[in-house]
Amino acid sequence: MRHIVVLTGAGISAESGIKTFRDADGLWEGHDIMEVASPQGWERNTKKVLQFYNERRKQLLTVEPNPAHLAIVKLEEKYKVSVVTQNIDDLHERAGSTNVTHLHGELLKVRSTFNENLVMDWRSDLNPGDFCEHNFQLRPHVVWFGEAVPMFPVAAEITEKADILIIIGTSLQVYPAAALIDFVKQGTKIYFIDPKPTISPGPDITVISEKASVGVPNLVDQLLEITT
Repeated sequence: MRHIVVLTGAGISAESGIKTFRDADGLWEGHDIMEVASPQGWERNTKKVLQFYNERRKQLLTVEPNPAHLAIVKLEEKYKVSVVTQNIDDLHERAGSTNVTHLHGELLKVRSTFNENLVMDWRSDLNPGDFCEHNFQLRPHVVWFGEAVPMFPVAAEITEKADILIIIGTSLQVYPAAALIDFVKQGTKIYFIDPKPTISPGPDITVISEKASVGVPNLVDQLLEITT
């Protein structure tokens, strides 16, 4: 069975209503990104950071997977599919994808500030005074700017095994995630889906200048036909 690796970024979730920050102005819904997504911001104003992620968590619970998420699931009918996402939402899982690796953490989980491996599911507000079993404050289970990306080696190993790589809704400008494209074997077929593509077509690269909810279902239909 051929192996498809799907790398997704903010563009796929934006169509479900998940708001994203833009690198151009460094703001996330009016917030300086370093104030709400960095260890320094956490140390300066823990309450503000917690409130910010509480709002994101509430919003996530009001949205649904879109046709792009659902189309990716259909690939599992005839391919081995691994999803590697830069997104912290759970829309891939809700759509039905069975093998999802989150590079930057998960919004619906929290972890201990004493032991980063002590992770738990969390769907309500997280407040100052919410402690782990060791009496240390819990924090969002997300990778902030300036922190290591512990799942990157796992994602790189997955990408190395791809027979086909599909890149959806990412500018490939955020590292180390952007470096994953360099891990595919020579000759691997790559599909890049984005309304404003940041790479050019090549012998092994097909660029689809469409939003995810249009481009992904169309490509999935093509790939399912190939295996028949």
